[in-house]
Amino acid sequence: MTAPAGLRLAGHVVLASRPLSWINTAHPFAMAYLLSTREVDLALVVGTLFFLFPYNLLMYGVNDVFDHASDVANPRKGGAEGAVLPRSVHRVTLLAAVGVSVPCVAVLVALGGPGSWLVLAFSLFAVLAYSVPGLRFKERPFLDSITSSVHFVSPVGYALTLAGAGFTPQVWAVLGGFGAWGVAAHAFGAVQDVIPDRVGGIRSIATQLGAAPTVRFAIGMWTLAGLLMISAPWPAPLVAPLVVPYVALAAPYVRLADRDSARANRGWRKFLMINYGVGFLITLLIIWYLLR
Repeated sequence: MTAPAGLRLAGHVVLASRPLSWINTAHPFAMAYLLSTREVDLALVVGTLFFLFPYNLLMYGVNDVFDHASDVANPRKGGAEGAVLPRSVHRVTLLAAVGVSVPCVAVLVALGGPGSWLVLAFSLFAVLAYSVPGLRFKERPFLDSITSSVHFVSPVGYALTLAGAGFTPQVWAVLGGFGAWGVAAHAFGAVQDVIPDRVGGIRSIATQLGAAPTVRFAIGMWTLAGLLMISAPWPAPLVAPLVVPYVALAAPYVRLADRDSARANRGWRKFLMINYGVGFLITLLIIWYLLR
């Protein structure tokens, strides 16, 4: 039996938000807010819900609309690694992204102050600037990886400002470590698309450096992330060894030729799995720290 048109449309929209990635933005916000306030309140609930679905629909749905031509030509698109949205649902996806985001943002603005407004505005700008025509930070080598990292670090910065936490050198070390991890993750993910991106005329850190140098750059950034965590206050040093699995999964590709760059997809799939394991361990660590 064919699903009703409304359900099919909703399915396209949800798929465009990358459900497998929802936790990557909601979890950092929730944990940072809880560590700062040690209480469950309206800001925590609304913020977590916002960074769970609406934020990801803004980030990935908008990207899928404006990347439609290149996504159609990319063999790995069309599932968990990126939807290929039919043109008929592009307008609905953009409207849905705005429609589900505005109520959450309105509540968060009402609950926050000038500092949190500024961080939230910066976060939303980075999300849109990555994909929208005229800015397209995703096609500016190195800025693409930095902007992608901001997508995951800014929810933490926003949680801290919303909670009224102080930005000490130690906090900046943690944010820097998370930022370095984000840069590495984006750079490594771009390696698998070197050929289709070059064919489509899309510039990225990987098309600029080449496959092997980009892998080595990613390993360097993951290593930096670990070192920054070591310099942060307890219990952050316990997180530092968790960069090792990422370095290990990338190591086999340090000599990867550009023509074979698609092979890095296997490493990227491992990356997605490792993320869940690492996130689980960090969650246990934070729960232990909150309950001690």
